Amino acid sequence: MRRLILAGCWLLAFSVVPVSAEVQVKAVEYRDGDTQLRGYFAWDDAIEGRQPGVIVVHEWWGLDDYARRRAEMLARLGYVAFAVDMYGEGRVAEHANEAKAWMQQISSNVEQWQRRAMLGVDILRKHEFVDPTRIAAIGYCFGGATVMEMAYSGADLKGVASFHGSLPVPTDEQAEAIRASVMVAHGNADEFVPAERIAAFTAAMEKSNVDWQMTFYGGARHAFTVPGADKRGIPNLAYNEKADHRSWEQLQAFLKEVFEQTP
Repeated sequence: MRRLILAGCWLLAFSVVPVSAEVQVKAVEYRDGDTQLRGYFAWDDAIEGRQPGVIVVHEWWGLDDYARRRAEMLARLGYVAFAVDMYGEGRVAEHANEAKAWMQQISSNVEQWQRRAMLGVDILRKHEFVDPTRIAAIGYCFGGATVMEMAYSGADLKGVASFHGSLPVPTDEQAEAIRASVMVAHGNADEFVPAERIAAFTAAMEKSNVDWQMTFYGGARHAFTVPGADKRGIPNLAYNEKADHRSWEQLQAFLKEVFEQTP
């Protein structure tokens, strides 16, 4: 809903840095009230015309190299990607307790949570190479929950994709407000998301007549798309190469489908 995008968002562009012969990246600063945020654009300047845009929402650790790499991967597929900063100042947590505290600070106020994420959409739509009518959002872990909250706000998005997200269960009103197609990639061995929540989430999707799909990856735990997740020392975090590759292929098909849909 447009009321969620009222906070100021003044852009300050930094130097453009080529990642390869074609993909360009640019750091930007923008604001949510008094909080300065630092996002990250990636796009392929070899592609002519306006391209669909994709928001990338980071894990609970913050806007780190992993989120930026996913933005660059999307750029190589022909999209303009914008990795948003949900914590401010580009902060990245080193320890789980710190990440949990930052995540809870944002997610404890749903309207604030949705607004901050939607600021990124507003900025992405203004990019010179973006088709503002074709925007989607993807997220990992905390970012997966974030893109679902964006959908629950009634945001005008073509699609949202959650990877190992916490699957917040919408109210009936929130579910009815969803305009985006929904893709969920979930590790079947993820101990962070109880079976009761999965059942409630899928029931809400069915009840609301949302265009949705959910894939369970056998043996995959939380953070199954993140190389090196096992090194965090948290038992339920583990990279799964097959699930990572399969879910990325699924995302590519999903984005192609939703961006080709007529309004």
